[in-house]
Amino acid sequence: MGKPIVAIVGRPNVGKSTLFNKLAGKRISIVQDTPGVTRDRVYAEAEWLNYKFTMIDTGGIEPESEDVIVKQMRRQAQIAIETADVIVFIVDGKEGLTAADKEVSQMLRKSKKPVVLVVNKIDNLKDEANAYEFYNLGIGDPITISATQGLALGDMLDRVVEHFKELGTDDEEDEYVRIAMVGKPNVGKSSLINKLLREDRVIVSDVPGTTRDSIDSYLETEEGKFILIDTAGLRRKSKVKEEIERYSVIRTYASIERADVVILMIDAQEGVTDQDEKIIGFAHEMNKAIMVIVNKWDLIEKDDKTMNTYLKDLQSSLKFLSYSPFLFISALTGQRVHKVLEMAKGCYDNYSKRISTGILNDVINRAVLMKEPPVVGLKRLKIYYATQVANKPPKFIFFVNDSNALHFSYGRYLENQLRESFDFKGTGLEIEYRERKE
Repeated sequence: MGKPIVAIVGRPNVGKSTLFNKLAGKRISIVQDTPGVTRDRVYAEAEWLNYKFTMIDTGGIEPESEDVIVKQMRRQAQIAIETADVIVFIVDGKEGLTAADKEVSQMLRKSKKPVVLVVNKIDNLKDEANAYEFYNLGIGDPITISATQGLALGDMLDRVVEHFKELGTDDEEDEYVRIAMVGKPNVGKSSLINKLLREDRVIVSDVPGTTRDSIDSYLETEEGKFILIDTAGLRRKSKVKEEIERYSVIRTYASIERADVVILMIDAQEGVTDQDEKIIGFAHEMNKAIMVIVNKWDLIEKDDKTMNTYLKDLQSSLKFLSYSPFLFISALTGQRVHKVLEMAKGCYDNYSKRISTGILNDVINRAVLMKEPPVVGLKRLKIYYATQVANKPPKFIFFVNDSNALHFSYGRYLENQLRESFDFKGTGLEIEYRERKE
């Protein structure tokens, strides 16, 4: 089901972003900035006590009046309820309990989602007593922290990960390949899903997805069992307020997080936009299986060179997706729609692939013989052995003499050797270089 999602909710100025940035800056949280991928910092990948999860900062723009604060708080809470597995509700220990806090706590209580109540700005022991009034919210024992000073964040995270054990997984759903359709509004995501569902498919059920703008459709075909997730599109910044854009990003992110395969749909007439790069950048950073569909291909005037020219332009715009397959379709006419699930299943199979340690090391040893690692800072990289430690996505650990001796170009060479030898087309790969003394 992907990593659990933890949403941070609270009034303006209670310290949501301070806490989020503190966590993102610590070793418990690793955030990669991938060249060529732009995105809002609304999430951070985190790990605590061997639990991996995703923290989402719901904080939008600062409201101008009390009425707007309550309205914005309700929207934040709604987002958290829809997308999160666990909700961190932050209140201000210096300012005390407010009407907005009470209103949001009622929404959170009704949601039946696990809530961790966090009283921030408790910077010293004499302020501890400020937490008692928050028992009135009726959502459990408050935990006191100081986000600014980094006090008691471990206790807070202990409480958060306790709830992960209760989440469990649905074994029956594990048989299904989860496919998230992402892209800008009106690019044809829903049209494609409807086309797929209508073509002699067995529709098992239609259930509401985890977000208000996402519907999950279950279907079985010759290719296998699938869950299709239709997501809200991301709009241009200029067309909507910043806070609405943030919520759209969060919803799309949550859908990608729980997907195995992410399909980016592009409008053939518009080509690749910044929004497209941003959306698929999420999936790329998470090493999901990815394919790109160019829809409305029937509207393009063509000759025998059109597709190749268009494909080269696409690959140039989406350089970081060099491993992704592309498909040109028309959801309206049904052109090549029959290939969508076949290609998605191929990406998923590679995303799930496992390579035995013996065969993996044969390939790596051959690669090193063909091209010796360069000397970096008076040292040459030596690879002792490699092993695959996980799949979905495939993760490899290379045990080496000194990880600082790895030149980025040689790392890319080794990844390319893995891709060519084992066919990892359509999926991200995770490679970690770990030092081991001889």
